[in-house]
Amino acid sequence: MEEMLVREKLWVNNIPAIVWGEQSEKAFIFVHGKMSYKESAEEFAILAQQKGYQTISFDLPEHGERAEEKNYPCDIWNGVNDLNQIAEYAFNRWNTLSLYACSLGAHFALYAYKDRSFLSCLFQSPILDMEYLIHQMFRWFHLSEEILRERRIIQTPFHVMSWDYFMYVKDHPIVKWDVPTNILYGTRDTMQSRELVEEFSEKFHCKLNVIENGSHGFAKEQDLPLAHEWLKDSII
Repeated sequence: MEEMLVREKLWVNNIPAIVWGEQSEKAFIFVHGKMSYKESAEEFAILAQQKGYQTISFDLPEHGERAEEKNYPCDIWNGVNDLNQIAEYAFNRWNTLSLYACSLGAHFALYAYKDRSFLSCLFQSPILDMEYLIHQMFRWFHLSEEILRERRIIQTPFHVMSWDYFMYVKDHPIVKWDVPTNILYGTRDTMQSRELVEEFSEKFHCKLNVIENGSHGFAKEQDLPLAHEWLKDSII
């Protein structure tokens, strides 16, 4: 029998959100990745409720109910702004907060939450170094730093590349992350290298779980049970 979850739909300022689960004094902020949406938190929220947590999920810019929000792109500035708005709401509502973030959501969280006090953090296929990913995109789409500097903005099949965004991440590397963090990484993840993830984990004292042949996001059918087991073991 499928477990039923209480859902409270709400708006945090102009951000559509859902609070999942029975009333609790502790909760997870759930930050989805690219091409996802707040409703994707349901399976996570079921596992979190079993450990006594509520979950708050929300739509990033240009995602879910905000898909048509073209005047507010899903970039580092707007992403950080929205994550901070969610945090202000969440820290006022719950006594204890933890964090789950996937892929691009983790990238935003590293900037938005570096000075926040979370009990714990779970990163699934995190983008830890956006500069690395942008260089990967240069190779994938036969581009270069010089071409991006000249054009300023380039639409690719994967993402809109911006010179200003590239310069921001080059000038603002991640130098602080104090939250106790558990990372799930798959060796077939082309967004970030294994070496990069291992270096980050060592530098910031994270627990790292490496899954051979796991894909980015662990969204493929064969990867789903692996991510599920990791979450069951990691939500404490």
